[in-house]
Amino acid sequence: MTDTPETDFAGKMAYGDYLRLDLILGAQQPRSAAHDEMLFIIQHQTSELWMKLAVHELESACDAIANDQLPHAFKMLARVSRILEQLNGAWDVLRTLTPSEYTEFRADLGQSSGFQSHQYRAIEFLCGNRNAAMLKPHAHRAEIMRELEGILARPSLYDEAIRLLARSGFDVGPERADLCEQRNESDKLRTAWAEIYRDPDTHWPLYELAEKLVDLEDYFRRWRFNHVTTVERVIGLKRGTGGTQGVAYLRRMLEVELFPELWHVRTEL
Repeated sequence: MTDTPETDFAGKMAYGDYLRLDLILGAQQPRSAAHDEMLFIIQHQTSELWMKLAVHELESACDAIANDQLPHAFKMLARVSRILEQLNGAWDVLRTLTPSEYTEFRADLGQSSGFQSHQYRAIEFLCGNRNAAMLKPHAHRAEIMRELEGILARPSLYDEAIRLLARSGFDVGPERADLCEQRNESDKLRTAWAEIYRDPDTHWPLYELAEKLVDLEDYFRRWRFNHVTTVERVIGLKRGTGGTQGVAYLRRMLEVELFPELWHVRTEL
């Protein structure tokens, strides 16, 4: 028996066909003659692809928790953490872009900015950081608005975790009336997590869920920090192309907590 690879792909599914590489590799269209614009485009395009996978996994993890399928949810959440690790690595490549190189094509970006990434917004909304005002940058795209509004209308990942605690007999207080609104930190929920952490053997699945959520936010925080550092390294304290205060805005985002009770309970243990 010979091990002869297939070489004739006439009328057959080939590697490039399956992955639609003609579309992906043809999507880089620099607007300037600057050598380094290609780096800038590919870094952001690949990040968007990873974010698409993160959204896919987070939505499935929400469904799994809602259906008490925790092992499935754990696998998906672990994968999201690894995706965020990949996104963190992308900043290392972008940091090779110097201020002199960036200024050669920055004006060609117009008002485009990572601030306008609807997939980043979807990740935040899915995790539980909900601010309906952040829909405004996407108002010109009806299909994107429908997608984001649909996410806001459903329980977030953290909402589903809280509902699971309630189904498990913990007093987590009443659910907020409007899922679109940002939830307030809850003393009752922090007390429930404290009981779980004090007796992990009794509450092992919930304990493991808590740690999977903390892992996810840990990597997410690192992603945000690396974003701030990279932007400051490349443009200093200039305003962002999308009109934000640049580094000052990104530093404020470092203070946002996705799962606050899980972080604050550690002080009590």
